[in-house]
Amino acid sequence: MNDRSPTQITHIRQSLESQIESGLLSPGMKLPSERELSELFSTTRITLKDALLALEAEGRIYREERRGWFVAHPRLVYNPLYRTYFQKMVTRQRRQVETKVVATSQIMASPALCKEMELSALSRLYQICRLRYLDGRAVSYVEHFLKPERFPNILERDLSQSLTLMYEKHYDIHFSRSRFDIYPSAARGEVAQRLSVTAGSPILVIARVNYDQHGALIDCDHEYWRHDAVRISVDSQMEQLWGEEGEV
Repeated sequence: MNDRSPTQITHIRQSLESQIESGLLSPGMKLPSERELSELFSTTRITLKDALLALEAEGRIYREERRGWFVAHPRLVYNPLYRTYFQKMVTRQRRQVETKVVATSQIMASPALCKEMELSALSRLYQICRLRYLDGRAVSYVEHFLKPERFPNILERDLSQSLTLMYEKHYDIHFSRSRFDIYPSAARGEVAQRLSVTAGSPILVIARVNYDQHGALIDCDHEYWRHDAVRISVDSQMEQLWGEEGEV
Protein backbone atom coordinates (compact mmCIF):
# COMPACT_ATOMS: atom_id res chain seq x y z
CA MET A 1 0.00 0.00 0.00
CA ASN A 2 1.23 3.50 -0.85
CA ASP A 3 1.93 5.19 2.49
CA ARG A 4 0.60 8.49 1.17
CA SER A 5 -2.06 7.55 -1.39
CA PRO A 6 -3.82 10.78 -2.48
CA THR A 7 -6.97 8.77 -3.22
CA GLN A 8 -7.04 7.24 0.26
CA ILE A 9 -6.31 10.58 1.92
CA THR A 10 -9.19 12.18 0.03
CA HIS A 11 -11.51 9.30 0.96
CA ILE A 12 -10.72 9.62 4.67
CA ARG A 13 -11.05 13.39 4.63
CA GLN A 14 -14.38 13.34 2.78
CA SER A 15 -15.76 10.54 4.97
CA LEU A 16 -15.01 12.44 8.19
CA GLU A 17 -16.20 15.69 6.65
CA SER A 18 -19.57 14.16 5.74
CA GLN A 19 -19.95 12.83 9.29
CA ILE A 20 -19.29 16.32 10.62
CA GLU A 21 -21.66 18.06 8.19
CA SER A 22 -24.43 15.57 8.97
CA GLY A 23 -24.10 16.27 12.69
CA LEU A 24 -23.14 12.69 13.56
CA LEU A 25 -19.82 14.14 14.69
CA SER A 26 -20.83 17.28 16.57
CA PRO A 27 -18.68 20.26 17.63
CA GLY A 28 -16.49 19.43 20.63
CA MET A 29 -16.80 15.66 20.15
CA LYS A 30 -13.60 13.67 20.54
CA LEU A 31 -12.58 11.53 17.59
CA PRO A 32 -11.41 7.93 18.06
CA SER A 33 -7.67 7.49 18.50
CA GLU A 34 -5.42 7.50 15.45
CA ARG A 35 -4.90 3.77 15.86
CA GLU A 36 -8.65 3.15 15.87
CA LEU A 37 -9.20 5.39 12.86
CA SER A 38 -6.40 3.65 10.96
CA GLU A 39 -8.09 0.31 11.55
CA LEU A 40 -11.49 1.72 10.63
CA PHE A 41 -10.23 2.98 7.26
CA SER A 42 -7.85 0.05 6.72
CA THR A 43 -4.93 2.39 6.16
CA THR A 44 -1.58 3.33 7.63
CA ARG A 45 -1.06 5.88 10.38
CA ILE A 46 0.92 8.01 7.93
CA THR A 47 -1.98 8.22 5.44
CA LEU A 48 -4.48 8.85 8.22
CA LYS A 49 -2.33 11.62 9.71
CA ASP A 50 -2.15 13.38 6.34
CA ALA A 51 -5.96 13.32 6.12
CA LEU A 52 -6.35 14.64 9.67
CA LEU A 53 -3.85 17.41 9.05
CA ALA A 54 -5.78 18.44 5.94
CA LEU A 55 -9.00 18.68 7.96
CA GLU A 56 -7.17 20.61 10.67
CA ALA A 57 -5.88 23.12 8.10
CA GLU A 58 -9.49 23.63 6.95
CA GLY A 59 -10.63 24.26 10.53
CA ARG A 60 -12.90 21.20 10.63
CA ILE A 61 -11.05 19.45 13.48
CA TYR A 62 -8.37 20.39 16.01
CA ARG A 63 -5.97 18.55 18.27
CA GLU A 64 -4.89 19.12 21.82
CA GLU A 65 -1.57 17.97 23.21
CA ARG A 66 -1.89 14.59 24.93
CA ARG A 67 -5.69 14.58 24.47
CA GLY A 68 -6.27 13.78 20.81
CA TRP A 69 -8.46 15.09 18.00
CA PHE A 70 -11.78 16.93 18.35
CA VAL A 71 -14.47 18.28 16.04
CA ALA A 72 -14.11 22.05 15.79
CA HIS A 73 -16.83 24.59 16.44
CA PRO A 74 -17.44 27.14 13.68
CA ARG A 75 -14.73 29.79 13.55
CA LEU A 76 -15.39 32.99 15.46
CA VAL A 77 -15.92 35.88 13.03
CA TYR A 78 -13.58 38.65 14.14
CA ASN A 79 -13.77 42.12 12.56
CA PRO A 80 -10.93 44.21 14.06
CA LEU A 81 -12.66 47.39 12.90
CA TYR A 82 -15.79 46.65 14.92
CA ARG A 83 -15.48 48.67 18.12
CA THR A 84 -17.15 46.35 20.59
CA TYR A 85 -15.62 44.52 23.52
CA PHE A 86 -14.75 40.86 23.14
CA GLN A 87 -17.53 39.35 25.26
CA LYS A 88 -20.23 41.19 23.32
CA MET A 89 -18.72 40.18 19.99
CA VAL A 90 -18.79 36.51 21.03
CA THR A 91 -22.25 36.43 22.59
CA ARG A 92 -23.73 38.10 19.51
CA GLN A 93 -22.59 35.02 17.62
CA ARG A 94 -24.37 32.82 20.19
CA ARG A 95 -21.17 31.40 21.58
CA GLN A 96 -20.12 30.84 25.19
CA VAL A 97 -17.16 32.95 26.34
CA GLU A 98 -14.93 32.96 29.40
CA THR A 99 -11.78 34.91 30.24
CA LYS A 100 -9.26 33.74 32.84
CA VAL A 101 -6.39 35.79 34.21
CA VAL A 102 -3.13 33.84 33.94
CA ALA A 103 -0.66 36.35 35.38
CA THR A 104 -0.12 40.04 36.15
CA SER A 105 3.16 41.87 36.68
CA GLN A 106 5.10 45.08 36.22
CA ILE A 107 7.88 44.68 33.67
CA MET A 108 10.60 46.64 31.93
CA ALA A 109 9.55 47.19 28.33
CA SER A 110 11.58 45.25 25.80
CA PRO A 111 13.17 47.14 22.89
CA ALA A 112 10.40 45.80 20.64
CA LEU A 113 7.69 47.10 23.00
CA CYS A 114 9.46 50.45 23.34
CA LYS A 115 9.30 50.83 19.58
CA GLU A 116 5.73 49.55 19.31
CA MET A 117 4.44 51.81 22.09
CA GLU A 118 6.69 54.80 21.41
CA LEU A 119 8.43 54.54 24.81
CA SER A 120 11.80 55.76 25.99
CA ALA A 121 14.49 53.35 27.19
CA LEU A 122 13.98 51.59 30.55
CA SER A 123 10.23 52.29 30.59
CA ARG A 124 7.97 50.26 32.84
CA LEU A 125 4.71 48.59 31.81
CA TYR A 126 1.91 46.63 33.42
CA GLN A 127 1.57 43.20 31.81
CA ILE A 128 -1.73 41.31 32.05
CA CYS A 129 -1.88 37.78 30.58
CA ARG A 130 -5.30 36.27 29.96
CA LEU A 131 -6.68 33.11 28.38
CA ARG A 132 -9.91 33.26 26.41
CA TYR A 133 -12.27 30.31 26.01
CA LEU A 134 -14.96 29.71 23.41
CA ASP A 135 -17.52 27.04 24.27
CA GLY A 136 -15.17 25.68 26.94
CA ARG A 137 -12.10 25.51 24.71
CA ALA A 138 -9.00 27.69 25.12
CA VAL A 139 -8.58 29.47 21.79
CA SER A 140 -6.68 32.69 22.48
CA TYR A 141 -3.81 33.71 24.74
CA VAL A 142 -3.58 37.49 25.17
CA GLU A 143 -0.83 39.70 26.56
CA HIS A 144 -1.93 43.24 27.44
CA PHE A 145 0.70 45.95 28.00
CA LEU A 146 -0.49 49.12 29.77
CA LYS A 147 1.18 52.40 30.67
CA PRO A 148 1.15 52.40 34.52
CA GLU A 149 0.68 56.14 34.86
CA ARG A 150 -2.66 55.88 33.03
CA PHE A 151 -4.02 52.99 35.10
CA PRO A 152 -3.17 53.34 38.82
CA ASN A 153 -4.08 50.26 40.90
CA ILE A 154 -5.56 48.42 37.94
CA LEU A 155 -3.74 45.19 38.83
CA GLU A 156 -5.84 45.05 42.01
CA ARG A 157 -9.11 44.94 40.05
CA ASP A 158 -11.04 41.98 38.61
CA LEU A 159 -9.16 41.61 35.34
CA SER A 160 -11.32 38.77 34.06
CA GLN A 161 -13.87 41.42 33.14
CA SER A 162 -13.83 43.67 30.07
CA LEU A 163 -10.80 45.97 30.18
CA THR A 164 -12.57 48.35 27.82
CA LEU A 165 -15.45 48.88 30.26
CA MET A 166 -12.99 49.13 33.15
CA TYR A 167 -11.05 51.84 31.34
CA GLU A 168 -14.22 53.83 30.83
CA LYS A 169 -15.70 53.36 34.30
CA HIS A 170 -12.62 53.85 36.47
CA TYR A 171 -10.20 55.87 34.33
CA ASP A 172 -12.41 57.91 31.97
CA ILE A 173 -10.49 56.48 29.02
CA HIS A 174 -12.30 55.80 25.74
CA PHE A 175 -10.68 54.29 22.68
CA SER A 176 -10.68 56.52 19.63
CA ARG A 177 -8.68 54.37 17.22
CA SER A 178 -6.47 51.29 17.00
CA ARG A 179 -3.63 50.13 14.80
CA PHE A 180 -3.52 46.44 13.85
CA ASP A 181 -0.89 44.02 12.60
CA ILE A 182 -2.21 40.55 11.70
CA TYR A 183 0.17 37.78 10.69
CA PRO A 184 0.65 33.99 10.90
CA SER A 185 3.23 32.60 13.31
CA ALA A 186 4.11 29.46 15.27
CA ALA A 187 3.22 28.65 18.88
CA ARG A 188 6.17 28.57 21.26
CA GLY A 189 6.71 28.40 25.01
CA GLU A 190 3.91 29.85 27.11
CA VAL A 191 1.63 30.30 24.10
CA ALA A 192 1.86 26.63 23.07
CA GLN A 193 1.38 25.47 26.66
CA ARG A 194 -1.67 27.64 27.32
CA LEU A 195 -3.38 26.74 24.04
CA SER A 196 -2.56 23.00 24.45
CA VAL A 197 -0.80 22.75 21.10
CA THR A 198 2.55 21.28 20.18
CA ALA A 199 5.46 23.70 19.80
CA GLY A 200 5.62 24.96 16.25
CA SER A 201 1.88 24.63 15.60
CA PRO A 202 0.43 27.39 13.38
CA ILE A 203 -1.25 30.32 15.13
CA LEU A 204 -2.60 33.70 14.11
CA VAL A 205 -1.18 36.78 15.84
CA ILE A 206 -3.18 40.01 16.17
CA ALA A 207 -1.11 42.87 17.56
CA ARG A 208 -3.11 46.00 18.39
CA VAL A 209 -2.04 49.42 19.64
CA ASN A 210 -4.83 51.54 21.16
CA TYR A 211 -5.24 55.31 21.42
CA ASP A 212 -7.53 57.27 23.76
CA GLN A 213 -10.07 59.98 22.95
CA HIS A 214 -7.27 62.57 22.90
CA GLY A 215 -5.13 60.60 20.47
CA ALA A 216 -2.61 59.44 23.09
CA LEU A 217 -1.24 55.90 22.89
CA ILE A 218 -2.26 54.06 26.06
CA ASP A 219 -1.77 50.31 25.66
CA CYS A 220 -1.26 47.42 23.27
CA ASP A 221 -2.47 43.83 23.03
CA HIS A 222 -0.81 40.75 21.56
CA GLU A 223 -3.43 38.10 20.79
CA TYR A 224 -2.29 34.58 19.92
CA TRP A 225 -5.13 32.59 18.31
CA ARG A 226 -5.44 28.95 17.42
CA HIS A 227 -5.61 29.25 13.65
CA ASP A 228 -8.69 27.02 13.36
CA ALA A 229 -10.74 29.04 15.86
CA VAL A 230 -10.97 32.45 14.22
CA ARG A 231 -11.79 34.04 10.88
CA ILE A 232 -10.81 37.65 10.23
CA SER A 233 -13.60 39.46 8.42
CA VAL A 234 -13.07 43.16 7.71
CA ASP A 235 -15.87 45.47 6.56
CA SER A 236 -14.77 49.08 6.18
CA GLN A 237 -18.36 50.28 6.67
CA MET A 238 -18.15 49.13 10.28
CA GLU A 239 -15.91 52.15 10.93
CA GLN A 240 -19.10 54.22 10.92
CA LEU A 241 -20.18 52.45 14.11
CA TRP A 242 -17.13 53.45 16.10
CA GLY A 243 -18.75 56.52 17.52
CA GLU A 244 -21.93 54.57 18.35
CA GLU A 245 -20.30 51.60 20.07
CA GLY A 246 -17.11 53.10 21.48
CA GLU A 247 -15.93 49.75 22.90
CA VAL A 248 -13.27 47.16 22.04
